[in-house]
Amino acid sequence: MGLMEGKKGLVLGVVNDYSIAWAITEELHKQGAQLGFTHLPDKDPANPKMERRVRKLVEPLNPTMICPCDVQKDEDIDAAFAMAGEKFGTLDFVVHSIAYAPIDDLKGPVFAVSREGFKTSMDISVYSLMAVCHRAKKLMPNGGSIMTLTYLGGEKVIPGYNVMGLCKAALETSVEYLAHELGPEKIRVNALSAGPIKTLSSSAVKDIDKTFKLYEAMAPLRRNVDGAEVAKSALYLLSDLSSGVTGENLHVDSGYHIMGAPVPDAKID
Repeated sequence: MGLMEGKKGLVLGVVNDYSIAWAITEELHKQGAQLGFTHLPDKDPANPKMERRVRKLVEPLNPTMICPCDVQKDEDIDAAFAMAGEKFGTLDFVVHSIAYAPIDDLKGPVFAVSREGFKTSMDISVYSLMAVCHRAKKLMPNGGSIMTLTYLGGEKVIPGYNVMGLCKAALETSVEYLAHELGPEKIRVNALSAGPIKTLSSSAVKDIDKTFKLYEAMAPLRRNVDGAEVAKSALYLLSDLSSGVTGENLHVDSGYHIMGAPVPDAKID
């Protein structure tokens, strides 16, 4: 019997099979979870590329629901959770794997971020978690687990991560406040801080290839992590194994976050 047998949950943020959300999805499915998914709405209904891409991935898992959701629109979030209520009745967990910054603002220095770019980045990357928690609370009468994804750039300066680092810092603080506020409802809120993984999002970060090499050279385990390792830690946070854990930021990065200087044998080219 799997750890998530009988558990029902919603996954927001699967884009393709390179997504961290997809690696988490595979692990949850393997452990017996019933799953629902959201996807970005398509601008052209006659050519639903986003919906087709996500459906192709998740339909073999026999999902309970698939629906569009633009987290910048309250009506879309309301509709997604209304459907979750109709299809599932109640929820046991939610995976929030959503982040975005306009490319020009992401690639430029923090001091030059546009006002609108900053608003958009914070709205999608941070406020969306708060909005999701607000809706999920109503579907978790017996408690549950909500997990978001973050990165070390929210704690320390990672050159090239730029405005997204500010977003992750705000996201991690929101996790703590949400954990405090939802704790009395037996709802746990945690963050998982993964090492850099090759995804559609990470490809937009400047010098990401150098970051991969740094992890291999400096992390205590002398390597980076892969999606499957991140997924297993996500399973821990989403399952009853972590029933006493909330407000936590769990690092899954081969220990890189503890280092303050290169190790003597580091070879960084």
